[in-house]
Amino acid sequence: MANILYLVHRLPYPPNKGDKVRSFHLLKHLAQQHRVFLGAFVDDPADMQYLDLVRVFCADLHVVQLNPALAKLASLRGLLTGEALSEPFYRDAGMSAWVKQTAGREKLDAAVVFSSPMAQYAMQLPELPMLVDFVDLDSAKWRDYAPNHAWPLSWLYRREGRKLLAFEQAVAAQAAASFFVTDKEVALFRQQAPACAAPVHALCNGVDAAYFSPDPARLSPFPPEQMPLVFTGAMDYWPNADAVIWFAAEVLPLLRRDWPQLHFHIVGRSPTPAVMALASDSVSVTGTVPDVRPFLQHAAVVVAPLRLARGIQNKILEAMAMARPVVASSTCGDAIDGEVGCDLFCATEPDDFVRAISRLLSDPGLADRVGAAGRGCVLRNYSWEAHLAGIDTHLHRLTHRDPRAG
Repeated sequence: MANILYLVHRLPYPPNKGDKVRSFHLLKHLAQQHRVFLGAFVDDPADMQYLDLVRVFCADLHVVQLNPALAKLASLRGLLTGEALSEPFYRDAGMSAWVKQTAGREKLDAAVVFSSPMAQYAMQLPELPMLVDFVDLDSAKWRDYAPNHAWPLSWLYRREGRKLLAFEQAVAAQAAASFFVTDKEVALFRQQAPACAAPVHALCNGVDAAYFSPDPARLSPFPPEQMPLVFTGAMDYWPNADAVIWFAAEVLPLLRRDWPQLHFHIVGRSPTPAVMALASDSVSVTGTVPDVRPFLQHAAVVVAPLRLARGIQNKILEAMAMARPVVASSTCGDAIDGEVGCDLFCATEPDDFVRAISRLLSDPGLADRVGAAGRGCVLRNYSWEAHLAGIDTHLHRLTHRDPRAG
């Protein structure tokens, strides 16, 4: 059993959005074999109620409440210092002091960093070996955002992509090993940072297929006369908001020509004003729901029309685990280790989405077969424990190293 410093940019509970799903399962995995000292930010006051639950997994827990609006203002210091804005956004003197105090009080064996901005705290302790879970190449995400926004945001996003890539390279160079969610993200990092010789590996996402499983006793949240299409996700995340706004404008009207009973349900926390404005007689915006599973289980089709997305989308794996047919954008579907046209359907243009969704709506037997095949794909390929075991070899090597080796 080793002493592990685990640094996360967002409290890993509740697991109600993609990064928190991954960071929570990584916390559980680490806690099974090690003493975990968790430092995390809390950007949603409602999450404070879960601190006692998170403490169950930790030898010590330090949280800093983050006001996103104030943190954005503070991040502008990066324009003066030449840093990526993500670094000062997550910079806190209290977190820094706790990390140093913990290192002085405990015999820490390794640090596990979740999301690159948290590496600034582990890098205060250069003698402590560090593993970094980048998840996605965030610098590429910011560069992808730039063409979709007007100046000055377009300039700011390009700058953030450039500065954050330099920071990601520096972090990877100091890390004993780094991880991204897919081989494609690993290859992209290698392409963007060809001079970085540090070890970089893929550490795939998973899904709790016991929790996300169909239950005949689970009641439908939909009126019986509706034919529900469902999208799930945190709706203050710009790629999710962009996806549903695009789908509601470009795809849904075409579908409703042939399927007037079709209703689009946008299910997820913190919808932006632009998402709220979509609500109509054919679109519902739920906001936070206590349990997403009824919405997935009783959907006619689950859609994931993300136009800007990186890595594996947990929302797709969860819908597949619930044995419902999924129609995803091709960029998302390509990241899934499944057979397109069998385990899930993919589309790019509005007409592609219309054809795929209409095919499933017109043939309920096909929809059920695709749903069953999707769940089988998840059971075969997306066990959290199997994937997260990939970090164990590195931790064992670091925590059992010969101190004479330096």
